[in-house]
Amino acid sequence: MKLKQLIPVLAITTVSFSMVSAQEFISKKKKAKIYHDTWIDFNKNKKKDIYEDASQPLNDRIDDLIHQMSLDEKTCQMATLYGFGRVLQDELPNADWKNRVYKDGIGNIDEHLNGLAYHKSAETEYSWPPSSHAKAINEVQRFFVEDTRLGIPVDFTNEGIRGLCHDGATSFPAQIGIGSTWDKDLVSEIGAITGKEARVLGYTNVYSPILDLARDPRWGRTVECYGEDPYLVSQLGLNMVKSLQAQNIVSTAKHFAVYSAPKGGRDGDARTDPHVTEREMHEIYLEPFRTVVQEGGLKGIMSSYNDYNGIPVTGSHYFLTELLRDQWGFNGYVVSDSWAVGGLKGRHHIAEDFKETVYLSVMAGLNVRTNFSPAEDFILPLRELVEEGRIPVEIIDERVKDVLRVKFELGLFDSPYVNDVKEADAIVHGSESESIALKASRESLVLLKNSESLLPVKLNTLKNILVTGPNAKAINHSISRYGPSNIKVQSVYDGIKTFVGDKANVNFTQGCDFYDANWPKSELYSVAPDDIQQNYIDEAVKAAEKSDLIVVAVGDNEDTVGESKSRTSLDLPGNQLDLIKALYATGKPIVVVLINGRPMSINWVDDHIPSIIEAWFPGEYGGQAIAEAIFGAYNPGGKLPITFPRTVGQIPFNFPYKRSSQKGQGKGDIGQTRINTALYPFGYGLSYTTFEYSDLKVTPETDSKDFKSVSVSFKIKNTGDYEGDEVPQLYIQDEFASVVTYTKVLRGFERVTLKPGEEKEITMTLKPKDLSLLNSDMERVVEPGVFKIIIGSSSEDEQLTGQLIIK
Repeated sequence: MKLKQLIPVLAITTVSFSMVSAQEFISKKKKAKIYHDTWIDFNKNKKKDIYEDASQPLNDRIDDLIHQMSLDEKTCQMATLYGFGRVLQDELPNADWKNRVYKDGIGNIDEHLNGLAYHKSAETEYSWPPSSHAKAINEVQRFFVEDTRLGIPVDFTNEGIRGLCHDGATSFPAQIGIGSTWDKDLVSEIGAITGKEARVLGYTNVYSPILDLARDPRWGRTVECYGEDPYLVSQLGLNMVKSLQAQNIVSTAKHFAVYSAPKGGRDGDARTDPHVTEREMHEIYLEPFRTVVQEGGLKGIMSSYNDYNGIPVTGSHYFLTELLRDQWGFNGYVVSDSWAVGGLKGRHHIAEDFKETVYLSVMAGLNVRTNFSPAEDFILPLRELVEEGRIPVEIIDERVKDVLRVKFELGLFDSPYVNDVKEADAIVHGSESESIALKASRESLVLLKNSESLLPVKLNTLKNILVTGPNAKAINHSISRYGPSNIKVQSVYDGIKTFVGDKANVNFTQGCDFYDANWPKSELYSVAPDDIQQNYIDEAVKAAEKSDLIVVAVGDNEDTVGESKSRTSLDLPGNQLDLIKALYATGKPIVVVLINGRPMSINWVDDHIPSIIEAWFPGEYGGQAIAEAIFGAYNPGGKLPITFPRTVGQIPFNFPYKRSSQKGQGKGDIGQTRINTALYPFGYGLSYTTFEYSDLKVTPETDSKDFKSVSVSFKIKNTGDYEGDEVPQLYIQDEFASVVTYTKVLRGFERVTLKPGEEKEITMTLKPKDLSLLNSDMERVVEPGVFKIIIGSSSEDEQLTGQLIIK
């Protein structure tokens, strides 16, 4: 499929829906006579039922509909139908649909006609232009509205962690890169674009954000996480949820719960085996989910594959009902990760057959089962369990009511179709969205080192530039199975060549491949480059000797990081370090650009190379952003959302950590028997300019434990020569508590842009929850005592300190 022609965007506004409009469909069949000026006769009985009346209270509409539903219709609302090219073999409804299980409706249809990346079977003529997809979705929705007995509309779901998972949609950096922006407003803009594009294309539910904490960087899905810290992930996740749902889209957060805790960095059929204490689970791993449920009104959540303490989450009444609904107040619906239900037998072996897995998951609190298999595989045994009396009808009603509530809140029973399909052509991947995507690529960059002030490079001093390394021309790192497909990604080489123009010669050599023929066994011990790799290195050295600047782009590709791609080592794969060492030996100025999905233990590079930029998987405008940073058109200001260990031997090495748990063995980095420090700590990131902090004020400095809020203000000034971004970070330390607390915890941050000489006053607010802890009875309380207030530019940097006393 060829790349799409991009169309300028209109201003992003909230999608509006009328009761009934002149919708457009693919087929020309005559509309059923069920559409009225202010209501739709979904059940075709020629009267306005309560559930068809938008003026009726929500719960009354739900109750009216549930009382009209048969068991067959109820159970159909508890299943996902995977879209075209995965399970569904038809692009549009046909006569056979009336013979299938979904003749009685379906809960949701996932990834239908989206043109999924790397899946040829999903290619379709209806994915582009966007208006064609909107009309096709209308056609599918029309089947469920007009050709099923009760006309219950479908919730159309899709992935969306790097932009919407649809052909030609706006693409953004990987979530670990977005985490590096520390920019809540930017995340809101990304959510608004993703949600807006989803709605005009016909999707009503987006599987985003991922709220897993990347506490072990060996884990393959580190690339999909915002970072390792619960507060940072909570705040970015909260902004994503709110902005998505502001577009009348359900945000479905994943993966609930304690999913990102792989034992030894390994993942298997269950993906992870979390060995996490109850206290750590609540304080660290669950906090982002609690935040978006209670503060963001989250309407969707995805249950994970793993167990906790021997009970699989998807079969856990505690997680899916007691914690999520009874304690947190969640009132959306829970969808399973694919095969999480069947995994109760096939992965965890706690059920003798699939029917038993259906029983366990539904009784635990699951609303909708998702899997890459026919929906009837779940629906039919579910009906049997009800008929046998094992699952009470009342339980089915509870589960279905949750699904219906979300559909009513989406407005699907008042306006089930995309009303203005042409709007999609004007919005998807438009110019305003592109500018935000470029902004995200820029802000995700982190300057790790610039010891000799090589950066920014003065272009007028150069004649020949060499761009080399396995990521020099690579683009697949920014085309994800969970994001847009058929987008034009700009490589590092293309970005530099475009930026430089005719001011210098820009040359390319491969340098080496991502990994060698012995990989991953070469993770265990060093293997000399084979003839092919040595030839690549020799060619790069020959070109380097004729160059005034070397930009070497190294790191990961889709084979070395991602889902099910945990690693044994954090070193650069294959012969990438051999390449850098050979280039270093030429004595020419070198900039190392990391394009990767997890922290890397680049100790030799940090010791020898003066300039290092972390770019993560930078999105479709990554090449432009990197070029601008190298040559000074943009000043990197990102901060690391995750600790860079020096070696896997230090893992787990993450922030926050308990007081005195990482004691040194003497001064400096090197102790008596071990390396003490991180390569780069959480929150770290440099700039081409300098910043000065001053005038810390804590107001009030003393308060009662029933306080409402405390203001922390300070000034920050750009004291250098370049405009730049700084991310001041607020940490607190509980000086004395009834339980062991963390050495410090992040409780505020803000990304600010300052011109040279400019000064701003920053104010952050502490609420009672920010000072609270789980006491010995696992109750959240604020204890009297002294709290140290720390303002700095990383978790290890203390620019200003003060204190707050709670009596």
